[in-house]
Amino acid sequence: MNIQHLEGLIAAPFTPFDNNGKLDVSLIAPYYAFLKHNKITGAFINGSTGEGVSITLEEKKAVAQAWADCSNHDSDFKVMVFLGGTCLSDCIDLAKHAYEIGLYAVSLTAPFYFKPANVDMLAQACIMVGESVPNMPLYYYHIPVLTGVNVPMFDLVQALDGKLDNFAGVKYTHEDFMDFQSCMSYKDGKYDMLWGRDENMLSALVLGAKGAVGSTFNYAAPLYHRLIDAFNSNDLVLARVLQQKSINMIRLLGKYGGISVGKSYMKVVGLNLGDFRLPVKNMNAEQFVEFQKDVESLDFKSFKSNPAS
Repeated sequence: MNIQHLEGLIAAPFTPFDNNGKLDVSLIAPYYAFLKHNKITGAFINGSTGEGVSITLEEKKAVAQAWADCSNHDSDFKVMVFLGGTCLSDCIDLAKHAYEIGLYAVSLTAPFYFKPANVDMLAQACIMVGESVPNMPLYYYHIPVLTGVNVPMFDLVQALDGKLDNFAGVKYTHEDFMDFQSCMSYKDGKYDMLWGRDENMLSALVLGAKGAVGSTFNYAAPLYHRLIDAFNSNDLVLARVLQQKSINMIRLLGKYGGISVGKSYMKVVGLNLGDFRLPVKNMNAEQFVEFQKDVESLDFKSFKSNPAS
């Protein structure tokens, strides 16, 4: 397979629910238009931000179908489906479904209950799933803070090289820049390494990253476009200022409860996607008022994503 190296900002969308916590796929088409308006080049669906581990197999397929329905005509917008990792048979089922409906790629993470004993066992899991969709790119999703599986990706890349033809690269959501650079350099940059820590994007750009997957790209894409432009123009002073704005914005996630705060940011930019499912905590109405004040103090309006016209 000819491995394409993706570029630009790939959003990790939130899964939309209605006021009763039921899946609402009717919001996905306007969500896609919103991302396109803000120059997003793709979507990594059903991942951590998308609560992939909290939605059913049927819901995952419904979300994937809705994204396919609204974006398959768009060759400049790549949709990648996160499969999970705990039950490999379900992952294979989801991968085949993604291929059948015409999405671009699939992504697998480490089984995180019965964890692989070593990198060879993790590679076997990737091969088992990847071989079920041989004509579709497969990315490994490295997020050890959630999976508890922290083998070097350089070891995994070497273990898969030549053994899984459709292995495309890694969505790298970790802070080991030595490992990340080693993966990027392997065989003259053979594999596509997508950066996954929004708060460290500038450091990844220095190492040569061209594509990134992030949750904050949903609601602050202009900030990151400016950061990339500043870096490419060698204006590192401005780039550092913009990265700090990203950090300040992300700090509010910790202040108000974590990953669910992203949906509150989406409400601020005009998309109400509902709440996160249990066991994730959502802020109450009073906290949302205080949150909006904090958001305003960031001068968020100067770099927030804008509604589609």
